[in-house]
Amino acid sequence: MQLTLYPERAQWSSLLQRPVQEPEKLEKAIREVLTKVKANGDEALRSFTRDFDGVLLKELQVSELEMAAANSLVDPALKQAIETAKRNIGIFHSFQVKEEPVVMVMPGVKCWRRSVGIEKVGLYIPGGTAPLFSTVLMLGVPATLAGCKEIILCTPPQKDGSVHPAILFAAQIAGITKIFKVGGAQAIAAMAYGTETIPKVFKIFGPGNQYVNGAKQLVQAGHTAIDMPAGPSEVCVLADDSADAAFVAADLLSQAEHGPDSQVLLVTTSADFANAVQKEIERQVALLPREAFAQQSLSNSRAVVLHSIEDAIDLVNQYAAEHLIIACGNEEEIGGKIINAGSVFLGNYSPESAGDYASGTNHTLPTNGFAGAYSGVSVDSFVKKITYQQLSKQGLQQLAPVIEEMAVAEGLEAHANAVRIRLK
Repeated sequence: MQLTLYPERAQWSSLLQRPVQEPEKLEKAIREVLTKVKANGDEALRSFTRDFDGVLLKELQVSELEMAAANSLVDPALKQAIETAKRNIGIFHSFQVKEEPVVMVMPGVKCWRRSVGIEKVGLYIPGGTAPLFSTVLMLGVPATLAGCKEIILCTPPQKDGSVHPAILFAAQIAGITKIFKVGGAQAIAAMAYGTETIPKVFKIFGPGNQYVNGAKQLVQAGHTAIDMPAGPSEVCVLADDSADAAFVAADLLSQAEHGPDSQVLLVTTSADFANAVQKEIERQVALLPREAFAQQSLSNSRAVVLHSIEDAIDLVNQYAAEHLIIACGNEEEIGGKIINAGSVFLGNYSPESAGDYASGTNHTLPTNGFAGAYSGVSVDSFVKKITYQQLSKQGLQQLAPVIEEMAVAEGLEAHANAVRIRLK
């Protein structure tokens, strides 16, 4: 990691830039994929799967036989772990399902709001270098709790044309049965436009690389909603001298190993601590099976040393991290001052891995600074809030002067007349 000591505030913006390809080149490549899938459907999906994944598929949908076989292919210990994670995620998200009260705003005028599950949703699960079966739970559990009628899932195939059995097992216990072997921007296009095999959905969820994230944002310009810009993954650790350098290094590496376009950031008030973390990173990274990915990510990452914890809080709020770990002696007090973050992990014994897998919070979170405006996925992400109002004759009589006065002032006489005609 690059070390930056006591930068001036004017330098912060440049220090906090995320790694990105040339935006024009990236968008052009994504648009070509979207256009071909929209025009050629399944044929384009098979072609892109052959070119990008090295797999020639006859059938895009996972068969019932493959679904059944997955149960016997997943190790019993992993099954139990997935089931425990699903339980915790379910408990946490179940408290987000709430009936809202009917509000009598004035005599004879009632208003209320009802949550309705989005009818058709599509879940994108990254496969590639790491099959993220945990993301199946993070998206499938709240989608089911929300009452979505049709839930489909797209994920890249493995080199043998199969889907990783842990993904299929997690999907089954989350209540998802329609799974398609399609990844990348082409999967986003398929769910946005629909093909002969893959149905069009109303909203697309899930993290991914820059191509997936870019495709989501482009299809959003049409008629398909998305959860948020999500990917590539990132973590920021805010630490003081009370933190353990080995713990912090492990947390940074847990994100760095995602891929070369991931980013990690250490913010601290101690140059000695930053150097200790760097030594721990050098020791630990050499032991990782995904060392090459981690090393590429680390080249895009940095440690920043600031004069005070107040400056450090300001900087991490400006960064708006997907994951923020606060490894400080007064972590709860500092946590209360955080206004921009996807998910916050407090204290030395709250690794980001806990939220990634099994603590219960959702790990599909805004990245690339979007935590300044977006929330992570929740049950609310899968519902629409429909408002209702019911007025009695007496209620309308009371409200009529207000409505008429405002409508006439706006020059909308028909609005005023819709009230008058009822009260004649």
